[in-house]
Order: sequence, then structure tokens, then C-alpha cells
Amino acid sequence: MTSASTNLTDIANRIQTGEVTRIVALTGAGISTAAGVPDFRTPTSGLYDQLAPLKLPYPEAIFHINYFSHTPEPFYAIARARHPRNLRPTISHAFLALLARKNLLSFLFTQNIDSLELDAGVPAEKVLQTHGSWKAQRCHKCKVPYPDDLMQRAIRVGEVPYCLEAGCGGAVKPDVVFFGESLPERYEVEERRLTRKKVDLMLVMGTSLKVAPCSRLPGLIEEGVPRILINREKVGDFGTRKGDICLLGTCDEKVRRLADELGWGDELEGIWAEAVGRKEETNRRGGWDSEEEPGLEESIQKLAEKMTEAGRISQGHRRMLEQHLGEKFAHVLPRKSFG
Repeated sequence: MTSASTNLTDIANRIQTGEVTRIVALTGAGISTAAGVPDFRTPTSGLYDQLAPLKLPYPEAIFHINYFSHTPEPFYAIARARHPRNLRPTISHAFLALLARKNLLSFLFTQNIDSLELDAGVPAEKVLQTHGSWKAQRCHKCKVPYPDDLMQRAIRVGEVPYCLEAGCGGAVKPDVVFFGESLPERYEVEERRLTRKKVDLMLVMGTSLKVAPCSRLPGLIEEGVPRILINREKVGDFGTRKGDICLLGTCDEKVRRLADELGWGDELEGIWAEAVGRKEETNRRGGWDSEEEPGLEESIQKLAEKMTEAGRISQGHRRMLEQHLGEKFAHVLPRKSFG
């Protein structure tokens, strides 16, 4: 059995000679950790462990539509610390942009909502943000869009934005897919297309492969097509196929190694520097760099204290209860003046 380095060299040669020209990629939170976004499941440092002070019913509740509908405060407590406008693309995002620039990236499925692939220069038509993005927002109840400037203010001060439509009162939610919601219709289209299209290489980066349906994508690639996993640990069925290559470690470290094998090291660093510069300029123009950003730990601790003081009944939950009681008593009591 050949070593991983030999296999990687072989893949690099096949790319350089034009044998590999159609690469499909799948990315997860691991490619954004170097941008300051914690992943979800890493013990002690992952987001779910950091949420412990909030005493949620279960860690994923912060991203479940049923929980958000009555208690949106935890989501907005971490919103600024995780908002993509505060983030810069990583080397891993730049590598995807480099593949696109060389006409090697056939398609990218990303499970991330930060849009950093787009910021790095990957063309939008080659990307499916399977879990949505922060690019827009709307009321989770009536679906009416919400103004960008008011959303930016809410994130800045850590408050929950509520619908402006009279009589609605629903919490505003960015256009990201929460647990309990359906993926974009385009996902099924692109998944079916993946089973029919010619793929020369599958690149999987920074994902636990624990969230369906994206977790099944690597298994849809035809036997015999090489698959490269860049991740902290083996996941899914990687390592079971002859052509699998597992580069274990941080995504940026292993991406640099792959770029060096291809002779693209300097070019990759240049694209990354350009992407970071563009994002910093965009942030300056949008006013996102005008104030010091609160840390994730600080934001979580402040909300935990507020929820303890309030008896763990959120403002959103209180509004829901008051509306429910109002409707109940309006039905029971006679409709007349008591003056």
C-alpha cells in the first residue's frame, strides 16, 4: 500500500498534467476555525461546549427553529461574535478560490453560513450554501424581509430584532437553515447532478460528516475516483477506498501542504492576502470595524446572567405567553367595557 505522501504527489501530478480537471468539494466549519469561528463539536473549545453556561435543553437548541421561535436571545447573544462580516477568509477558502481561478473547481457544497468562500473569490454560481447564509434576513413567522441597517444595529448591541409588521411580533432570523427547517430546493437538484456528472476528484474539508444530507455526498462519488479528506480526524467511510487520501490536522496546514505539492504556494498566499484586504475594506466601509468586538465567551456569560436574573424566561418567550393568555382570556371573558 502506497503512503499518503506518495498518493498526494500522484494526485498533484494528475492535476498538473490535466488528467484531473473536475473537482467537487464539500466544506464544513473546520475551514473557518482559523477565521475565529469555533467549530461545533470539539471538546471544550467547540461552540456546543462553550454554550454550557446557558443551560440549554440541548446544545443544538440554539439553532433549532422551535427553540428560536420563543427564545431567540441565545442565538443573538453569539451573533456578533460569529457574524461573517467580522471574519476574514482563511487559506482554505483561498485555496478553493484558486481552484476556481484555474477552472478546476466543478462545484462546491458548503455547510457554512459565513459566505467566506464567496469573499475569497469563488464564483457564486459554483457554490451551494446548503445551510443558507447571513446575506439577508426576514421574520421567521410571516417571512417579511427585515432592513439590513436595523439588523446590523441589533447584532451590534446584542438585541433580538422583531418583525415590523403590525400584529406579528415574530423574531427576525437570518436566511440560514435551522434544525427543523428544509434545505434549499436546489440541494436535491445538485445532489442528483453529482451522481450523473463526471468527477475526477472529491475534496472534503473540515467537516464531521455527522449532519445529513451532506454527510452522504462523499459516498455518492463513483468507486475509483480519488477522494481527499482534510480534517482533524477520519470521518465517514474515508480510508475504506483504495484511492482515499486522509490529511489529518488543521485545514490551513494541510491545504498549504497540498498547494506546495502542486507548486502553487506563492500564488495561494497572494490570493489569500488579496481576499483579506478586500474583506477588511468592505468592513471599514460598512462600519463593522468601528468598535471592538465582544468575545464569544463574554457574550455567553452576559446572557447567562440575564437569563438567571429573569428566571430563565426570555423576552421572546414572555411575549409568546402573553399573546397566548391574551387570546385565551379574550375568548373566555365577555367583550364589554369594565370602565
